[in-house]
Amino acid sequence: MAVTRLSFGRLFNIFLLLSVADCQIPFVSDGNPILSNGTYYTADPGPIVVNGSLYIIAGHDSAPRDDNNFIINHWHLLASDDPNPAGGKWKMYPDFVAPHTVFRWADTAAAYASQIVLGPDGGYYLYSPVSQSKTNSSDPFGIGVARADKIEGPYVDHHPRGPIVSQSYPAPGNDIENIDPTVLVDNDRVFMYWGTFGELRGVELDKKDMSTFVGDIVTVTSLNGFFEAAWLMKRGETYYMIYAANNVGKECTPTLYHACLAYGTSSGPLGPWTYRGVILGIVSSTTSHSGAVAIKDQWYLVYHTADAHGGGNFRRSVAFDKMDFDDSTSPPRIRPVQQTHRPEPAPKSTYQRQQLAVASSSPPCIDRYWIEAVHDQKIPNNPLPPEYWSTYSDDGNIPVQSTVTYSWETEQELNGVGMSFFADSPAGSVEGVAPPTEWFVEYKNNNGSWTAVRNSTGYSTQVTTHPKTTNFDVIKTKGLRATLRAPTNGTWTAGVGIKEWLVFSTTKAVV
Repeated sequence: MAVTRLSFGRLFNIFLLLSVADCQIPFVSDGNPILSNGTYYTADPGPIVVNGSLYIIAGHDSAPRDDNNFIINHWHLLASDDPNPAGGKWKMYPDFVAPHTVFRWADTAAAYASQIVLGPDGGYYLYSPVSQSKTNSSDPFGIGVARADKIEGPYVDHHPRGPIVSQSYPAPGNDIENIDPTVLVDNDRVFMYWGTFGELRGVELDKKDMSTFVGDIVTVTSLNGFFEAAWLMKRGETYYMIYAANNVGKECTPTLYHACLAYGTSSGPLGPWTYRGVILGIVSSTTSHSGAVAIKDQWYLVYHTADAHGGGNFRRSVAFDKMDFDDSTSPPRIRPVQQTHRPEPAPKSTYQRQQLAVASSSPPCIDRYWIEAVHDQKIPNNPLPPEYWSTYSDDGNIPVQSTVTYSWETEQELNGVGMSFFADSPAGSVEGVAPPTEWFVEYKNNNGSWTAVRNSTGYSTQVTTHPKTTNFDVIKTKGLRATLRAPTNGTWTAGVGIKEWLVFSTTKAVV
C-alpha cells in the first residue's frame, strides 16, 4: 500500500467510536495484493458487485508471525468504485462482522470463507461457515445465513434455529466438514454448493427464505483434483465452477500442500460437471481460494496470496486480476489468468548464486516436500512441508545418505556454501527429521566427474536461520553437489531437511 490519509493505527482508534457502516478506512492500493503493507491481512475472498462497485468480504488473518494456525475471528469488507489490479482508491470496513456477533449459536472463532449475494427480495445474504458452540457432531461446522438491508450491514441471523446444513441438519445430516459455501441467484432460483477435503455438495434453496433445501442434494465427483473453495458463477448460458485443486502433477501442483485453481462447466446449475483445466497455478500461499465477478463486461478473478509485507501461509492478502474467455470454443473456456504484482524495489547485488541453479536430489523427495524450496532465498522460522526439502517418509523408507545437486547453465566462480537445516527432532535422534551427522560438497570438474572442494572450513550441522558459511578454495564449475548423512542405528533412520542451501560467489552481482 502506497498512501493513506492517516496511519492505520490512528484511523482504527478513531473508527472504533463510529458505527460499522461509518467505519471506513480509505487507502490507495499500489497493486496486488490490494492491501500490501501488512497492517491487515485478508483471506478467502468473496467478491460481489453492487451498483458498479466491487465489494470483497474476506477473513481477517490474524495469526502472529511464525504461528502455523488459521486465526480468523472477523471478516473485513474491501470496496472500490473503480477497481484496477494495477492500483487505485479503496476503502476497508475492518472487522465489520464476526460469527459470534451475528449467530448466537456460534463459537467466537473461525470466520472462514464466506459469500454475500443479493437476494430476490433486494436484501443482502451472508453465507458463512460457522463453528457451533454446542453440538454433538464430530465436526462443529455448519453453514449460517444472515441478512442485511445494506452490503455493509448490520447483518441479522436469518435462520436463528442454527445452521441450514451441518452434520446433523437437515436430518439425517452428513459426514463431511460443512464449510466454503458458494451461492448463485439465477433467474429467481437460488443454488448453493459447499464442502472441503474432496467432498463437494450442491442443492437448490427456496428463494423465499434463502435457507430451505429444495429437492435432492447432489454430490460432485467429476471435477479433477477438487479439494475445497468452490465458486459457482454463470456467464451466458454456461455455468462455471472454479475451485482449489491439489492433484500433484505438472498441470496443477508440485506438492500436496499447494493448490491450483481449476474449473469445470455445466449446462445446468446442479451439473453434471465437466472438468476443463487449470486457470491459475500455485501462488505464494499454500492455500488458494477465489471468487469471480464481472464489472462492466470485464471478468475478474479474486484470490489470495502471501505477497503482502510480513505475509505468510496464515497471513494472506487478497489480490485480483482480469479473467478472460475464449468464445471460439463451446462452451467458452476460461483463459489462464495472468497474475500481476505491485512494483518491487530494484534487486540488490548479492554474493548468492543458488537462485540461478536448477535443483535436484537423490533420492527425489516425496510430494509432501519441495526441492524448489532449497534455493528460493527464503529461510522461514516455522515452515510448512513445501517450504523445505526432506528425505523423511512415513513408510520408513528413509536413506542414510542423500544428495542435493545444483546445476547452472553458465560457469560459476564459487568459494563458499551454507546450509539452513529443518529439524523437528534433536541431533542424533533416529526419529522424525534431525540434523545430519555430517555433510560435505563436491564440484563437477571439466571432465564431468565430482571432485571434493579443497581447504574447506568446517561444515556446521547446527539448525539455524543464519547458517555458518563454509569457505573453500575458489572453484569454477557448472555443478555443485551436497552429500548429507542421516542419523541411524541400523534399524531406524531419521530424515534430514533443508530450508535453504546457500552458495556464494567471489563477486557481488545483481542476479
